[in-house]
Amino acid sequence: MIFAAGLGTRLYPLTKDKPKALVEIAGKTLLQLAIEKVSLAGYNDLVINIHHFGDQIIEFLKKNNNFGLDISISDERDQLLNTGGGILKAAPWLTGDEPFLVYNVDVLSNIDLQLFRKYHDERGGLVTLVVRDRKTARYLAFDQAMQLSGWRNIKTGDEISSRDMQSCSLFAFSGIQLIEPAIFKLITETGSFPLIPLYLRLAADQRIIGFRDESSLWMDLGKPDQIIEAEKFILKQ
Repeated sequence: MIFAAGLGTRLYPLTKDKPKALVEIAGKTLLQLAIEKVSLAGYNDLVINIHHFGDQIIEFLKKNNNFGLDISISDERDQLLNTGGGILKAAPWLTGDEPFLVYNVDVLSNIDLQLFRKYHDERGGLVTLVVRDRKTARYLAFDQAMQLSGWRNIKTGDEISSRDMQSCSLFAFSGIQLIEPAIFKLITETGSFPLIPLYLRLAADQRIIGFRDESSLWMDLGKPDQIIEAEKFILKQ
């Protein structure tokens, strides 16, 4: 699943008349870059959620013949459902025997997604989150076995603990994750809700694992200056 329903408020004015997913870098939209990234790793059945200027995304995919893939649209134009509500609405396409990949459209990364899948399968977690050792305000706390144990905002001092956090390491979430369909039986939240609080609730007795990504490239493409920086990087390749 590619999360493409965001309002793109941090990217304004680039998102004044288009969705964040259709902002371009070096001649390609963020959505195309995400589609190419996941399809190269073997993911050919995709679900894309839409909200802000969602009709433009539908038209873009139609114009490009879905890039030769099987793509379904999870339509959130009536109500933006956040990340948790987004996967819950898309559950009919995501249930089955295999874990599903979730990839944020505003992420640029050269992570090895096949290696990530192997790690997830070997660890046997309900959810595996790609995390990095980078500066941010909000961190996820993991114990020595990389089990999610809590959350901390270092600016406000706010903290949520699922387990003992005393000997934990802090990492930043990278917007990429693998989720087992079994999660749908454990979701009691409804409507619009984020995933991280759900994970913190489940982590008390479920395996919510972190995958420490040390690949050479990871960029958040949520702001205009980050788009410019990413374009410079791509054009140098």
